[in-house]
Amino acid sequence: MKAAPAAQLRLLDLAELDAAADRLAHRRRTLPELAEIEELTKQYARIVTQVIEAETEAGDLAREQTKAEGDVDAVRQRAERDQKRLDSGQVTSPKDLSNLQSEITSLQRRQGDLEEIVLEIMERREAADTTVTDLVARRDEIGSTRAVLEERRDAAFAEIDKEAGEVAGRRTGIAAEIPADLLGLYSKLREQYTVGAAKLSGTRCMGCKVSLSIADMNAVKAAPADEVVRCEECRRILVRTPEPGL
Repeated sequence: MKAAPAAQLRLLDLAELDAAADRLAHRRRTLPELAEIEELTKQYARIVTQVIEAETEAGDLAREQTKAEGDVDAVRQRAERDQKRLDSGQVTSPKDLSNLQSEITSLQRRQGDLEEIVLEIMERREAADTTVTDLVARRDEIGSTRAVLEERRDAAFAEIDKEAGEVAGRRTGIAAEIPADLLGLYSKLREQYTVGAAKLSGTRCMGCKVSLSIADMNAVKAAPADEVVRCEECRRILVRTPEPGL
């Protein structure tokens, strides 16, 4: 392949911009905030599930407490009615009086048992409500921390994208100066080796960092200036610069 020496030299400028673009892309992919946000997102999802479970438990206990309190009220009201009947003197039969007194005693005992149940439920509900409060606070804390990190991430993205846009603009201008066939070869090699063209510095290819053999150097020196030469080691385009001996 033939190409003017000036066009070949522009490949080095193009490679420098491509390397800058790669560094920016790598920086964008590896921002510390990204890993932190990912971890916090996992934590947030877990704690949201825990909040739902805790709220469900607290709700169940609230309904259980309401039912238990209703049972206590029902027993108490029945005992009060029986006591009024007893105090009214309307029941005169000794047997009926004995039965009524026995029922009142039984109801009072039942009421005491139910009140114990209510107290036990209230304690469990208080613990469940505390758990909900703590989990919600933790969830909100994680959400706030993540929001701060997302703002930092977005600011970093904006800065990187701005730089990448400037690099892309300069690259477009340089690429327009390079013949299509040379640019096509460079692009193909860049896909294969990340770096498509490298400078020949002395006897060393700056792409693979390997020094050329004497035979290869002689072949490079013998090649016309417009000949596109390749490194025998890494196969990248080897760009000769106006250095002594080249």
